[in-house]
Amino acid sequence: MRVLWLDGVIDLISVAILALALAVVWPGLARAQEGVFIQIESWPTLGAAESRARAIEQRLDNVNAFRARTGLYAIALGPYRQGEAEARLRDLLARGLVPGDSFLSDAGPYVARVFPYGGTALAAAPGAVADPITPKPEIASPAPGSVPGAASPGPQSPPQETLEQALQAENRLDRAERAELQGALQWLGQYQGTIDGAFGPATRDAIWAWQRDAGFVPTGILSTAERDHLLRAYRTELDSLGMAPVRDPRAGIEIDLPMAMVSFDGYNFPFVQFAPQNDSGVQVLLISQPGDRASLSGLYAMMETLDFVPPSGARDLQGDGFVLTGQSDRLRSHTEARLIGGAIKGFALVWPPRQDARIARILPMMQASFRALEGVLDPGAVPQDALGAIDLATGSAAGSPARVRSGFFIDADGHVITTSEAVAGTCARILIDMAYQADIAHFDDALGLAVLRPLQALAPLSFAEMSSQPGPVDAEIAVAGFPFDGALGAASMAFGRLADLRGIHGEPMIQRLAVATSDSEAGGPVFDMTGAVVGMVLPDMAAGRTLPRDVTLALRADLLSQPLGAAGITPRIATRTEPLNPERLARLGAEMTVSVSCWN
Repeated sequence: MRVLWLDGVIDLISVAILALALAVVWPGLARAQEGVFIQIESWPTLGAAESRARAIEQRLDNVNAFRARTGLYAIALGPYRQGEAEARLRDLLARGLVPGDSFLSDAGPYVARVFPYGGTALAAAPGAVADPITPKPEIASPAPGSVPGAASPGPQSPPQETLEQALQAENRLDRAERAELQGALQWLGQYQGTIDGAFGPATRDAIWAWQRDAGFVPTGILSTAERDHLLRAYRTELDSLGMAPVRDPRAGIEIDLPMAMVSFDGYNFPFVQFAPQNDSGVQVLLISQPGDRASLSGLYAMMETLDFVPPSGARDLQGDGFVLTGQSDRLRSHTEARLIGGAIKGFALVWPPRQDARIARILPMMQASFRALEGVLDPGAVPQDALGAIDLATGSAAGSPARVRSGFFIDADGHVITTSEAVAGTCARILIDMAYQADIAHFDDALGLAVLRPLQALAPLSFAEMSSQPGPVDAEIAVAGFPFDGALGAASMAFGRLADLRGIHGEPMIQRLAVATSDSEAGGPVFDMTGAVVGMVLPDMAAGRTLPRDVTLALRADLLSQPLGAAGITPRIATRTEPLNPERLARLGAEMTVSVSCWN
């Protein structure tokens, strides 16, 4: 216990009085050295702390939220004995279950516990600090069909509290408490200003409007009873939506989502999907992918064509970001994304018209809470099928391509080489990676080669370095492509060997591989173990006969300089001599290889 010095003399009486007072106000504080907490987060408002604590409680035990002496609200696990706390923190950090800056704390920084309510949680653990606050006041549920805070008249301010007294009580609120009141007013539709804890003219006008609509005498100053009524309405509404922070390190996104209306439904590059629950009809897609301005434009163009973005709505693509809105008699959507440090991050919110009123409140909270973190969805590690993801999220059909084949980037400008069979006949639309429109820059059906030119500038992560020499027979090779008509969403790698430098009829431009491939892998690159491209996979038909399963034909890369030159492309020649490890080779294949789809 701290000793008080008065004029250089220890005031033992003061010490005794202080000890007695603390023992009354906070029973068990004398034993608080044994009551150690693991503080993991802090939040500026009570509502945010409560929501976050409820979310964390779903996966961790002993979750508490405290109002701290700093004015913030701390979320902490415990209490534990010192040794227990140290071991528990090490375990949680090792498993990545708590932030890396979590730390041990005694009860000293905590003024009052706000979650969970009642005194049992702290009293249950050895050395715990007793709960210093009263239980949470009962939150009334709004009557059916009513709007919290607006539909029914509230009680008038108690007569014993004058306007001057109400103002004095209001002035005693700290910044966090005042900010929560502004947030409540904003949520209930009266306040449009900044949440800053400063009660200026805009806040006073909002209070006056809320008092009028709620049946109180409008004064612009909140009495104690009015504050309680406002916060109860606010928290009841928040509880009904389940607004809670969602942090996804894999996507590098943190955002508040209405978890009573949606639930996590999986990854489907470049989306993190949240499907409707409780018959809400609401869906959320978090957007995360590597990219630049060209990729952003491609994403914008792709999403503009999808069913969940009705044609009626605002369209705004500017520089490093875009916003897409759409509305119809059955569907609404809002999509926004921006380029942040070499990654595209954003979200899409989709809802039926019956949820318009709720979405008007939810969308600003999502926008205000959105935070881009380190990390981005990996196209090579997460299933990738953008159109399939949209279909799953919206329940609407986006159609299917006539065929899907593979291809790979051949230069830094985003040109793609593929098999001529991929784009033969009539293709109303050709898409690279189900997103970027392209046209045919060069077509050689006799050779089985086509070069595609993207309609918007692309900046590939990697492009082919072509071998200038034929590989030795029996050398190990790897083939990258999209099997199963692209259903896996990401390029996969198959390993085999170079069986012959000529085709089955002695064709000099063709080599034979001992590896099994599927129809949709035609057009994919063939690598040697240094990462040099030694060929391009051809379709499995030869002279009208299907080849054996473990035989694949490929164009020889060392003989492609002239055909590519006809398309105005000078391929980069490989110079690497050291072999790559399998992981690096697979990464190179995923970055370079694309799906090519023909749409009628």
